[in-house]
Amino acid sequence: MNQTTTLIKRALISVSNKTGIVEFAKGLHGLGVEIISTGGTKKALLEAGIPARDISDYTGFPEMMDGRVKTLHPKVHGGILGLRDTHKEVAETHGIQWIDLVICNLYPFSETIQKPGATEDEAIENIDIGGPTMIRSAAKNVGWVGVVVDPSDYAALLDELKQGGLSYETRKRLAIKAFGHTAQYDAIIHNYFTDLSSRAKRSEVERSGLTEVLNLTYTKLFDLRYGENPHQLAAVYTEPNNKGSNILNAKILQGKQLSYNNINDADGALSLLKEFTDPACVIVKHANPCGVAVGDNLPEVFERAYQADPLSAFGGIIALNRPCTKDIAEAINKFFVEIVIATTFESDALTVFAQKKNLRLLEISSVTPHEPHTEYRFVDGGLLVQDADTKRIETHELKTVTKKQSSQAEIKDMLFAWKVLKHMKSNAILIARDNTTVGVGVGQVSRVDAVDIAIKKAGVKLQGSILASDAFFPFRDSIDHIANKGITAIIQPGGSVKDEEVIAACDEHGIAMVFTGVRCFKH
Repeated sequence: MNQTTTLIKRALISVSNKTGIVEFAKGLHGLGVEIISTGGTKKALLEAGIPARDISDYTGFPEMMDGRVKTLHPKVHGGILGLRDTHKEVAETHGIQWIDLVICNLYPFSETIQKPGATEDEAIENIDIGGPTMIRSAAKNVGWVGVVVDPSDYAALLDELKQGGLSYETRKRLAIKAFGHTAQYDAIIHNYFTDLSSRAKRSEVERSGLTEVLNLTYTKLFDLRYGENPHQLAAVYTEPNNKGSNILNAKILQGKQLSYNNINDADGALSLLKEFTDPACVIVKHANPCGVAVGDNLPEVFERAYQADPLSAFGGIIALNRPCTKDIAEAINKFFVEIVIATTFESDALTVFAQKKNLRLLEISSVTPHEPHTEYRFVDGGLLVQDADTKRIETHELKTVTKKQSSQAEIKDMLFAWKVLKHMKSNAILIARDNTTVGVGVGQVSRVDAVDIAIKKAGVKLQGSILASDAFFPFRDSIDHIANKGITAIIQPGGSVKDEEVIAACDEHGIAMVFTGVRCFKH
């Protein structure tokens, strides 16, 4: 393979994204590079006074079929793929001229499918065929040819060409980038049609909607100082055309760059916040909720969430689904937190927070409810894939299994608690009262231990509270721990072989219990 510097004499330019292309082509022309171009790109260059040879003039074959066939020609791909030291005679015999540089990016498939109301036909028409073929051809022939897919590379490339040519190191770097560009493009197309097919045939009774081949594609947003610990390398990547209501799209109004742990914890806080439409406050520590409250008055809601566990709230993340006011800002400033998330921040609140320069303020334009989506978790050698748990429990789905019936106030607290419970690491026990978490037992290997921790956290707030469990109670021991503590009702999935024993324990202690019929494990 040729690893010497390549002199660029002829370039083929065919771009959908024309950012910077006129300036780049002008620079190439100034260096004596002959330019071959197509369609809209050629028109843009000619209008800027840059000579460009039409692709049809080069191939001797017209564009046809509404532009679907224009670069798929031996003179194009022979000119790109030919090995200069091996295929010279073949090229001369067939009138093939060498193409030393390919500048190409692709039809906007991803942008098209993001448009509201985009049809399948529109998506299909925006699948590029000739572009990926030229890009991959040029990248394959890295020994002789350069390929550019990213406008941000134009300036550096021109600077290098002014020094006499394109080095092998640069060609190789650009080739790697090019293969990544086409791989991502194909993955987006594959995922789009897979999703269409899955949505068309999937139902509650048909659970085989996951694709046989899974392609994931992400683009780096920025590097991080480190990962969970200082010795771990880390970066943040985003989905193509990510425009959702999420942490990666949040506007940072103040504070340092987010860390790996900041992003992970903030994502957890926002995910839980999306469970609620009424004014809500979520406080998260190490990706687990430590204080959550819902109500009508946000300042009062914040105070309840904070007082649920002030000790754990220290150094945590606070998320609000309403504007952050001056009063709330002054309350938050009394203790240390890493991040405050809100839909907006009033100007007086920003003035208050400015006293703490390192405090990160994240503005989320909207806190939209969860839509059905897929979750991924890497394991050694593979990937676990599942539907996200967007299941909402409604009152009519609750099945009372004890002699004692739950009151309307208890049911309201149970449904609130279940929304929070879904976002706690299993084994999880949550004690709640008046739409506020008062005790959290999370991430325990024993459900009894989780109960004990939640009771300890709740303290004097146990009176009149309800308890929620993310999975069934395998024995009555947890119920016996709860007895005479002030807990009046329990919500749990049910389904244990010992259900009758657990129900009997509740009846014995005068505690109401309902089954949801579904569990909400989160590991």
